[in-house]
Amino acid sequence: MWERSRQRFLSKVMGPYFEVLCREFATRHAREVFEGGVGEVAAGTVVDPSTRKQIQVDVAVLGPAYPNEARAVRSLGEAKWDKVMGVRHLQRLRRARDLLAAKGYDTSRTVLACYSGAGFDADLTSAARGDDRVLLVDLPVLYG
Repeated sequence: MWERSRQRFLSKVMGPYFEVLCREFATRHAREVFEGGVGEVAAGTVVDPSTRKQIQVDVAVLGPAYPNEARAVRSLGEAKWDKVMGVRHLQRLRRARDLLAAKGYDTSRTVLACYSGAGFDADLTSAARGDDRVLLVDLPVLYG
């Protein structure tokens, strides 16, 4: 029975719970990790008009809303509980950031964050090395 239910359990229970933990991490560590004040941490979607698809953002960190100022996007993150993350996840986040910039958001200091319970492949680890606008959060960091 478990073998038939395992994937459903991971996607319907563990995945959403892990996303909540990642948003809590972003809220708790916002001042240490993201530049500027934080007004809101949530999940959301960004519509890509060129493909007519939505890009799911599991952890969106926005700055405070000020009148007559572009809202700052402090971080965009994707969370995967049971999948090793790769460069394609980072590319999706870059695309979401670029779409938000085109809509008038301030993305000049946006950190792209990959949260994984299973780790990161070598290409993503290499891409993140030395780039302070890419954050990799694994279980030791999440629970540290």
